[in-house]
Order: sequence, then structure tokens, then C-alpha cells
Amino acid sequence: MPNPSINRPARFRQTRVLIVGCGDVGLRVARQLLPRCRVLALTSQPERAQALRQAGLVPLLGNLDQPGALARLAGLATRVVHLAPPPGHGIEDTRTRHLLQALSRRGRVRSLVYGSTTGVYGNAGGARFDETRTVAPATPRAQRRVHAEALVRWWGRRAGARASILRIPGIYAVDREGGHPRDRVLKGSPVLKREDDVFTNHIQADDLARACVAALWRGRPGRVVHACDDQTMLMGDYFDLVADLCGLPRPPRLSRAEATLAMSPMQMSFLSESRRLVNHRLHSELRLNLHCPTVCEGLGLA
Repeated sequence: MPNPSINRPARFRQTRVLIVGCGDVGLRVARQLLPRCRVLALTSQPERAQALRQAGLVPLLGNLDQPGALARLAGLATRVVHLAPPPGHGIEDTRTRHLLQALSRRGRVRSLVYGSTTGVYGNAGGARFDETRTVAPATPRAQRRVHAEALVRWWGRRAGARASILRIPGIYAVDREGGHPRDRVLKGSPVLKREDDVFTNHIQADDLARACVAALWRGRPGRVVHACDDQTMLMGDYFDLVADLCGLPRPPRLSRAEATLAMSPMQMSFLSESRRLVNHRLHSELRLNLHCPTVCEGLGLA
């Protein structure tokens, strides 16, 4: 007997979206898409499958470090959100390469959104700039992201798919496990004195999820978009605000010389890059109205 769904108009068929790297933000993306889309989630952890099913997703077991296990991804979805981090070593993102190779085996993907980082710019000395600025990665971690972006652009051109890139700053949310900025204040982690401080940018986690969804349908081929809110703050001012809101002591202030002695190289790397991002493309091209345009809304102050 013929399947009646075959003759239904395309607009009534449920879009299949694959989320790769379905952690906190990935689950928020899924909630934005359900139930109008069928959402598949790639996980390398069998123990997570049940939780993903309970969230309404279709779990797929696979490991980006094991390309032979990714063949089943070909042809499963027409849209992909790639939020998985690169490997922890080297200057190339082999995980993104393996994913794109698997997706290329059957050309059904119409759009792909890659979640990169604003760390690809390195230290901009507090300059304000848009997405046309040349990248200058200062760490292997950022170099791996630049490599992934190049792979995504190349794959998009070759596959005839709209592959867009979101460069993401610091993500926060009051309901994000391990992601509430209060956690850092509770640890007593120091910040820099004002004269040594750096500008930082943020995005509330649900707004980031909405940006990912908007880019799936509205992202331009090969386009980079700053997925950040409308505000830039000195890092110390940001954590002072968090402390005041939570009724906690403000973090101690150190000079840069003192911080170099007291903090790890990883911590210092985040205190060594200062930039102020312009997000016009987020508003004009993705047509996204942020629910939390500043951290005051995101932290419940507004």
C-alpha cells in the first residue's frame, strides 16, 4: 500500500536536525526545535542515550575520534548544528574533519552551523570590531578553531550547503550547571585591577541556542557571525556585578604582575585577551532579537 506521506508537500514533512556536541547548549537548541523538527543527537557516551530519549531526541552512538563509526550519519539529517569541541592537542581539528567526511558520503545536508569561539582573534587590545577582522589565534586551542572554520567553509562550498560560523564568547546562564558566573566568585578567583583589566563579551545560553536555530535557516554561506549580546564590560566589573547580585564578596583585585605569579597559564590566557565585539550581523542577517541584550537581563537584574 503506498505511503501517503510521500505525496505530502515538503513544508509538512518534519525537518531532521542533527546536533553534534549535545551538552547544555545543544539541549537548549533541541528544546527550541522540538516538536516541529525531529532532532538527532550524536553522543559517544552510551549512558547518555536514555537521558537524550527522555528529552525527546533520537540518540546516535558515535565518536568523532573514530571516523569509522560515523558512516551512519550520512543522509540522516538535512540540517546540522556542530558544537563539539576540537581535540585537546595539536593545531588541527581532526574531529571536524571526520564529521564532515561522514556527512559528505550522501549529500543531503542543506545547512550546517558551526559553533566556534571569539578566541580566534587573540588579543585585540580592547579594540571594537566586526567579523571582518583578520583572525590571530594566540594559542593552539584557538588555532584548532581556525582550522575547523576553514574546514567548514571548504566543505560548504564543495557540498553546496549553507555552512555558517558562530563565533561565541563567554556563555552564562543562571540555570546552567557549572555555568553560573556565581561559581567563579564563590571560588574567590581574583580579577585584574582596573588599569590592567580586559574587555570581555558574553551571551546568555538560551539566546545562543536561538542564534544557532536562526543560523540554520538564515545563515549565509561561509558567513561568520558574532553570537554575543549587545554589551561589553571589563571582566572585573562583570564579576563585581555577579557578586553584588548574589550577596557575595567582590573578587580580589590583582595587578597583572601579581596575577602571573598566582594563576595558571590557562587562567592567564583568558586575562590576556581584550576585545569588544560588534554584533550587527546577528541582528540584521539572522534577525535575532535577544531576550538578554545585557547581562543585567541575563542575571535577573532588569
